[in-house]
Amino acid sequence: MQFKLGLIVNPVAGLGGSVALKGSDGELTAQQALALGAMPKANQRTQMALEQLLAYQEQIAVFTVDGEMGETTAKALGFRTQVVYQSHQPTTPQDTEQAAKAMLACGVDMILFAGGDGTARNICAAVDDSIPVLGVPAGCKIHSGVYAITPKAAGRVVAMLVTGELVTLSEADVMDIDEEAFRQGSVRAKRYGEMQVPSELRYVQSVKNGGKESDELVLADIAAYVISEMDPDTQYIMGSGSTVAAIMEELGLENTLLGVDLIRDQQLVAQDMTASQLLANVKGATTKLVITLIGGQGHIFGRGNQQLSPELIRTIGKDNIIVVATKTKLQALNGRPLIADTGDEQLDEALSGYIKVITGYNDHVMYAVGHPDLN
Repeated sequence: MQFKLGLIVNPVAGLGGSVALKGSDGELTAQQALALGAMPKANQRTQMALEQLLAYQEQIAVFTVDGEMGETTAKALGFRTQVVYQSHQPTTPQDTEQAAKAMLACGVDMILFAGGDGTARNICAAVDDSIPVLGVPAGCKIHSGVYAITPKAAGRVVAMLVTGELVTLSEADVMDIDEEAFRQGSVRAKRYGEMQVPSELRYVQSVKNGGKESDELVLADIAAYVISEMDPDTQYIMGSGSTVAAIMEELGLENTLLGVDLIRDQQLVAQDMTASQLLANVKGATTKLVITLIGGQGHIFGRGNQQLSPELIRTIGKDNIIVVATKTKLQALNGRPLIADTGDEQLDEALSGYIKVITGYNDHVMYAVGHPDLN
């Protein structure tokens, strides 16, 4: 299974720093910095990050921009590289935004980008919090919380994802300051949004017994978060298993532990439904599917929930599948991927890749989905 890594480099990021321009926003500022003798360093810092991934090259496919916006550095290090966007010369903030949108359309698992706060703003405008991102610090202004502390640290976090370690997804603010005001000695920081950022493993607040999760408290956290995110105009298919049962219990609804139920507006619509009944109910209706994995095995489809037919899963769509599990249950897999064994190999392949798993209240990790019969 390959990790699909989006890569965007702002080649002029940081140019203004060494020549005391206090930023690099704007084409004129970049040209002025170059005229003053500034040397571009964004690709050098990107290289430092990517070098942490050299041992995992066979597991990574890089989706990037032509030339100095990513392709040159990735290819020089030997990564399998696919250009998904052609930039203008000189490059512009719009290139960053359009490149990020192109990568989103390609289904990358995350975007690694090099730049400063202006670059982070461009990325945020394109993808918001729809996929994980991580910044390689290369700009003059690094006020945003979406950056790793060093380029090497960024590479190490990506390596954790690629090798299947549990990596929490956190919401981080995208901040920027007014460069003109800054040059006059005034710092005016403004929040422009937030993005999902992978960080090193951290447990949720309800932790007991030497760092091990208290399952009862963590299940309550998971349930409370899923319920808080429920849309009254969306119906939810509630899969089998004790983690999903905890959500139903929190809602005060009867639950079919080894079956599949349907709820809408936090009310029970139908219980213990068959495959044909489920399919009839989802056609023409906005639907999400809440599932968990079988402990020790890792199956999310094909074991104990055959009611979730390939046709049903296709109708719902991968983006509407909500996976819930405790970190303890995920760690028990010892790095093995989750398994989609729907009986339809094409669907199993479409479901493979990295997905977000809800592991607590506003706490998520990225985890791989695969199939033992698929490379």
